[in-house]
Amino acid sequence: MFKKFAASTLMGVALLSTAAFTSVQAQTTFPAKAIRIVVPFAAGGTSDILARTIGQKLTESWGQPVLVENRAGANGNVGADHVAKSAPDGYTLLLSDVGALAINPSVYLNMPYDVVKDFSPVGMVAYSPHAFGVHPSVPVNNVKELIDYAKANPGKLNFAISGTGGAPHLAGIAFAQRTGINWAYIPYKGGSQAVADVASGQANVIMNGMLATYPTMKSGRIRALAISSAQRVGSAPEVPTIAETLPGFETGSYQGLLAPAGTPRDVVGKLNAEIAKILATQEMREKLAVLGTEVRTAQPEALGTFIATEKTRWAQVIKESGIKFD
Repeated sequence: MFKKFAASTLMGVALLSTAAFTSVQAQTTFPAKAIRIVVPFAAGGTSDILARTIGQKLTESWGQPVLVENRAGANGNVGADHVAKSAPDGYTLLLSDVGALAINPSVYLNMPYDVVKDFSPVGMVAYSPHAFGVHPSVPVNNVKELIDYAKANPGKLNFAISGTGGAPHLAGIAFAQRTGINWAYIPYKGGSQAVADVASGQANVIMNGMLATYPTMKSGRIRALAISSAQRVGSAPEVPTIAETLPGFETGSYQGLLAPAGTPRDVVGKLNAEIAKILATQEMREKLAVLGTEVRTAQPEALGTFIATEKTRWAQVIKESGIKFD
């Protein structure tokens, strides 16, 4: 009996020691190979720009390649599902608009993943307000003039969106509901395509992430009407907020980094700490600020809580609005 107990005890100690060694080893050796950051949208959008900017800095910090892979489809569901089903080792990550992740469960009847249960949040990355603008052929120069023009010409304007049911789409719906106007929505396979079509005059109106949209507005190919943040942004102080015309109106794109559920806590912690360190540099803050994007970092638990809260919030908004999606 004693020999069996002793053997069992020794085996238990050995297993605990192995587990402890494995955890320490993961923390000290990670990353030991290339990391993939999956962006669930087309190239050129807000998530893509941030992923490539952060990925380059991670490569410089750790000496391991950080590859950005675009897996667009179903408003982010294709890429998110791929990451959710990947090995939980920290080498496959998702950088996405948190709004899309939180909205999708209320838009799609058969979600391939659970946004709360199937991911290990790594941390918040940034906030980018929506830039609201029109093609120069639309005869308006501010939000009030747009509202008046849309009311005088019901159904004439169309609104370019990065995807059905995404944050820009719901921002457009919220604006239309608030003002009592009507316009048709044209879905694209990503924000960059929506921006390009408004710039070329194929579409009329856009409300899209400022990081991906404002450079085109600065070039004059899209006329900037307003920004969707609560206050004016430092990189474009001359552009008013939508709230200056519609008090309390605020939307935007919150970007977060996630790993598959079950990713070791020490690996998640190492990723969070390094990315927070990168984003805290003056170089990164200034680089993003020029594009109207604000660095916003958070601990993994805080991002998880934010996603769960946003999921509940958007479910209620969609239910009360009676919006139906195909």
